[in-house]
Amino acid sequence: MVPVMIDPFKELRDIEKRISSMLELENAIAPFASTKAAKVEHIWMPAVNEREDEKAYYLEVDLPGVKKKDINIEIKDNMLIISGERKFKKEEKDKGYKRVESFFGKFERRFALPPDADTEKIEAKVEDGVLKITIPKVEEQKNVKKIEIK
Repeated sequence: MVPVMIDPFKELRDIEKRISSMLELENAIAPFASTKAAKVEHIWMPAVNEREDEKAYYLEVDLPGVKKKDINIEIKDNMLIISGERKFKKEEKDKGYKRVESFFGKFERRFALPPDADTEKIEAKVEDGVLKITIPKVEEQKNVKKIEIK
């Protein structure tokens, strides 16, 4: 059974993205009006692929351009929390970009852990801009002991 991840704030984030894109469109009307770039703190949501087999649950988080040291993974209140930040490279600001469509800023994704997740054996690695997390399932106890009722 694939765990269903409910995201009660998805609609709010969608509205926030639409409003943000409208504000960016307003700023695009006069893109060269100011030579100083205003520092804006952006929040973005990396894409996540989820799958499961009989041994484990697997998450693949798209994090291109995010360094391993800028990624944080923790478990709190039976939630797997992946957070971090993609930083805009300062040395590239002077290269004459007219438009930047890459997402930079902080991110956070939360996943409710299923009851059979073995939180002591979770593994994570980064390969080619993709964070791969393996959440093993608790092994079924094969040695069942029958308890006598007195």
